[in-house]
Amino acid sequence: MAQTATIYNLDIDLADMDRGVYEKLDLRIARQPSETIEYMLMRVFAYCLEYGDGIMFTEGVAAGNEPAVMLRDLTGRITAWIEVGMPDADRLHRGVKLAGRGAVYTHRDARKLIAQLSAAGIRRLADVPVFAFDSSFVDEVAGLLERRSQLALSITEREFYLHIAGRSFTTTIVEHRAG
Repeated sequence: MAQTATIYNLDIDLADMDRGVYEKLDLRIARQPSETIEYMLMRVFAYCLEYGDGIMFTEGVAAGNEPAVMLRDLTGRITAWIEVGMPDADRLHRGVKLAGRGAVYTHRDARKLIAQLSAAGIRRLADVPVFAFDSSFVDEVAGLLERRSQLALSITEREFYLHIAGRSFTTTIVEHRAG
């Protein structure tokens, strides 16, 4: 019998001072059986940091040829291709070409990721920011995430402040670019 996705209900108070975004988000996200909690958490962080009109989660690792998060305009055209973790170079290349804008959010080794993407010969790779989170920060927060959780996220000058389960965390989001 095949395993089914685990549903997480996350209430998030988002305050992104860098972009002037202040929202209360009620997210329902499916964690696929083959998806780590850390990967799912990075999808949530990417969603919050990219939050805007037309944003949506895909099916994560089960999405096939879709990114972890994408934005669509009112016509349905994809306008941003947002990957998480260590994305496949070919898929990232196709996505950025299709959408015109892309980004990667990772808790993995960003330098190794950029080296892999550079070796694949992706054009316009320098236009795709790789936003790196400290892996120990992600691991610790992932350990506190429950199927029903409340989070408060604040972002200012690429400092990421998080409150969950009565605990507060902070990390710096480091932007890397190829070239």
